[in-house]
Parts: sequence; structure tokens; C-alpha cells
Amino acid sequence: MAIGSLLSNWSFGSVIDSGKVYQKEQAKAHCRGEWSGFGAVQYVHTNRFYNSLCVRRESYSLFIYSYSPSFRLIGPSYGKTPRSNATFQDDGEHPLSMSQHLSKKFESINPRQRITGICECCLASTPSRGKRPRKLDKLGISHWQCQLPKHVKVNMTRADYKSEEYDFTETDVDSFPSPEELNKVVLVEGVEKTEPWWVQFPKRWVIVLLCFAAFLLCNMDRVNMSIAILPMSQEFNWNSTTVGLIQSSFFWGYLLTQILGGIWADKIGGKMVLGFGVIWWSVATVLTPIAAKIGVPFLLFMRALMGIGEGVAMPAMNNILSKWIPVSERSRSLALVYSGMYLGSVTGLAFSPILIHKFGWPSVFYSFGSLGSIWLALWLSKAHSSPKEDPDLSADEKRLIFGSSNPKEPVSVIPWKLILSKAPVWALIISHFCHNWGTFILLTWMPTYYNQVLKFNLTESGLLCVLPWLTMAVFANIGGWIADTLVSKGLSLTVVRKIMQSIGFLGPAFFLTQLSHVKTPALAVLCMACSQGSDAFSQSGLYSNHQDIGPRYAGVLLGLSNTAGVLAGVFGTAATGYILQKGSWDDVFKVAVALYIIGTLVWNFFSTGEKILD
Repeated sequence: MAIGSLLSNWSFGSVIDSGKVYQKEQAKAHCRGEWSGFGAVQYVHTNRFYNSLCVRRESYSLFIYSYSPSFRLIGPSYGKTPRSNATFQDDGEHPLSMSQHLSKKFESINPRQRITGICECCLASTPSRGKRPRKLDKLGISHWQCQLPKHVKVNMTRADYKSEEYDFTETDVDSFPSPEELNKVVLVEGVEKTEPWWVQFPKRWVIVLLCFAAFLLCNMDRVNMSIAILPMSQEFNWNSTTVGLIQSSFFWGYLLTQILGGIWADKIGGKMVLGFGVIWWSVATVLTPIAAKIGVPFLLFMRALMGIGEGVAMPAMNNILSKWIPVSERSRSLALVYSGMYLGSVTGLAFSPILIHKFGWPSVFYSFGSLGSIWLALWLSKAHSSPKEDPDLSADEKRLIFGSSNPKEPVSVIPWKLILSKAPVWALIISHFCHNWGTFILLTWMPTYYNQVLKFNLTESGLLCVLPWLTMAVFANIGGWIADTLVSKGLSLTVVRKIMQSIGFLGPAFFLTQLSHVKTPALAVLCMACSQGSDAFSQSGLYSNHQDIGPRYAGVLLGLSNTAGVLAGVFGTAATGYILQKGSWDDVFKVAVALYIIGTLVWNFFSTGEKILD
């Protein structure tokens, strides 16, 4: 049996031998008195193994027993395959001279590196026998921990053996390294490098934050036209019809690429599609002032091109997060990304007037559009379409993401017949339509409602338009954390999705019905804010469900449902104008409430959180 280690007040190592063991001979090392360092040397001479376990200032004991003709020194492995730092063969040296060799071997290593190590001693058979090493703790070895200076923490193993055949006692330790020399000894293997927090930050949340930034830019570039259109129409003498045409031209391209963006993302990966979308709409944003000065047709074409770029964003994001985010983190990650859209609207509405006032309306498009190039540089260097494509992803994070399942290859063919035959898919499409009808009405017509009904001036109306976006950003993340907590507590994913979406439907329906009963503008604003806040719980409901029912087709599924959602926005906005000509705001809210209730029923009867498409 053999054990050896090289330890000091600063570092230590462990020794693992491979070879034959002669069970009849044992060794025991006793240490008395104050010790300044702990050194160990193992030496092989033919079938004799010389083992020194303790070095003291006053004396030491040396015992000998038979062992194999080779050994090696290694450092702690931290779960990795141990690598030998030094291997010593039988060269006929005296065992005491070996310590000098070891001292020289480690003389040049920096002792100030932080290390955490474990000294583990094993018995191993000859490699040809193919037996695994046997731990010595079954043979009476006790493990104990020694607290050293703050930058060193070690676990050491003390071996107690009794030798009946060999016992040598010496007092001369000149040939051993001094305590000062031992203090310089560290093993290269097992060095724990302290990395900056941004290197240790989980890669999956880097992807989430980059998607958040992309959606922030998405809505910044979208809403800037709603502010810049006022000075533009004055400069170019546009009438109301032309202004309405310019505002709606964005949706021409936006509708075209919802499903196409999902197909591309599912086939070639979300990284390339989202990167294409951001740089596409950023270039279109920068070129908008030039197109406006050339003529209205060119401006309409440029706005439609911008819609094409933004149309692929949501399907591509949904695809990439379906691969990177485990189920236990899905709701809050999506909520964070979608809150980027809400905060993008707040940012665009807040900064556009300032830029227009100081630098003119073209500055809004130039400044907002140029931010896309910065994002693209970060995206190309940090993002990957799936975890298996990231060479720097840690094994622990990869296990967390994949769980017990194996990652699958991107789809090559979209099974449209299978997808459209599933009731939960249609529940998604119908619910998305019902949800967006009410949401787009509130966001599009809210300034008019504040001005005509609540009698706020335009400045106050503009400021209050920011409030629902802020409310949605906050409550979307609250809903995400609640949903993931419920899932982690063991609640069914189907139940969680139905609860969150029911809040997203019934909350706005309730607060809209209260608008006809409130008497003060403050209460009306509060009802509108609460309506939008509860609406944001949908991010943990239907907006998370695409990844639940078909992770591999998440892009296509979101493209399908969001196409219905965009159509609801277009038709709902137009229908609201028609209703106001014939009726009142109460009629507008009644239609929205009716659709919210229909969506609630469809969702609770037909949706599921289980995977139905593989």
C-alpha cells in the first residue's frame, strides 16, 4: 500500500501509483511536535518503495514497503481527468535526494496563485489487469480539512499504517527542502483561476439579453415615425390620407415575413435570421429621410422594407430561445425579451422629441438606425443558434439546458398538414387574434381617448401614453417569475399557461368595463394602466406556448399566430374608427371585452402545455 503527497502552507499535491501491491507490508508515519511544512517523496527501487510522510524541524520517520516501479504526481482535478505534472522512474537515486529533485522541479512556480485542492490517495492495479483504483478511506484513512490563509483552502488526507518490518528514524533533514522552500511549492494542475463575472455569466442569459436589446431597437425604430411624422408632414405638405398611408405601409412588409421568418429560423437557425432582420430594418431606418426627400412612393417602399426586417424578429427570437432556455426559465426569459419592446416604445417616445427639437427630424432616423450596427457586432461574436454550436459553453450549463433530452437537428421540411390539424395550434391562433384586437386598440387610440373623453391636452396625452408601456414592462416580468415559480413547484405546465393567459384576458376585460363608471380622469388612467398591466401576463401564457407544444417549430408557430395578431391590429384599428362614427367609446370597449371572453374560453378548452409536435 502506498501514499504520498507534496504539501506546504501554500499548496499540496497528491500521488497516485499504478502497479502491484504487496499486502503483507504496511507503513505507518508518526509526527510529533510542531511542524512547519508537510513534505512527501515517493521513491522506487526495483520492488522497493520508499515513502516519507512527514517532515519536521526536529525529526522525522521513514518507513519502507514493497511497491511498483513507477509513480506520478498530480494536482487536484476538479472533476477533470487528472494530468500528470511529473513522472519519476527508478533511476537508482537515494530516496532523500528525490526531495531535492522535487524542490527544484517546483521552484519556479508562482506561489501566489489561488488554489483549491483535494489530496486523494488510491491503490491501483497493474494497468494490464484493467482494474479501477481502490479508495484508501476503506482502509482507515481519515479526511480532515486545514484552514490556511484566505487564498488557500485545502483538503488533506492523513494515512495511519502500522509497519512491522521496517522502521528507520533519522534526525538529519538537510537533504529535504526547508520550510521556506516548501512554501514556494505549488502544483500547476488544480489552479483555480478567478474569472471576471461577465465571463462566468450564463451563456443562455447572454442570448436573452441580446434578444432584449434587439426588441428594444425594434420598437424604437418603429415608433419614431409616429413622432417625426408631424414635422415631416408640415415640411412636405402631406394631407391626412397620405399620413395614414405612410403609417400603414410598415404593416405591408411586416405581414409578409411572419410565417417566412419562422420557416427560415426553423431551417437555418435563429442567429442568422434575427441578425439579418436587425441590420435590414436598421438600414431601412437610416435611409428613411433620404426616401422621404425623393418622394412619397419611395418612402412607402422604404417603410415596407423596414416591416420586412421587423417581421422576422419575433419568429427568429422564439426559435433561438426554444433551444437555449430550459422550461423552468422559459416564462421569465420571454417576459424579459418582450419587455424590451415595451421599453423600446418608451425610449422612442421619450427621446424622439428631444432629438427633433435640437437636430431636426432626420436625426431620429440616423441615430436610432445606427445603433443596429453596434448590436450586430455583439450578436455575431456572442450568439449561437443552439447550445451545441457554442464551443465555450460549460458542461454544467449544457446539462441544465438539455436535461435528459438530446438536441435535435433543425427541421428540413415543415409538416403543415400535421401542424394545422392540431387543436392547440388553432387555440394559439384564435387567442392571439383576440388578444391583439384589444391591445392594438388601446395602444393606437389611447391618445385620442385621453384627449376627447378625458379632456387632456396633447402634451398630457403624449406623456400618459408612456404609462401603459412602462406598466406592461413591469408586469410582464412579474408574471414571468410567477409562472416559472409555479412550474418549479410542480404545477402542470398546462395549468400554468391557462392561469397566466386567463389573467391576460379577463384582467383587461374587467378594467375596460369599469371605464364607463369612473368619474375622474385619474381613475380612468388607473383603469387603463391596470388593463395593460394584466394584459402583460399573456407573455407567460400564449406567447410562451409556442415553445411548449412544438420546440422545433417554434418559429413557424409564432409566425402563424402573430400573423393573426397583426391582422387583428389592422382590422381592429380600422373598425374602431367606424364604430366611433356610429356609436361611442363604450361600444368600442364592449367589442374588445367580447373578444377577450371568447379568447378565454377557446384557450381554456383547447390549449395545452404538453409537446404535441416533435
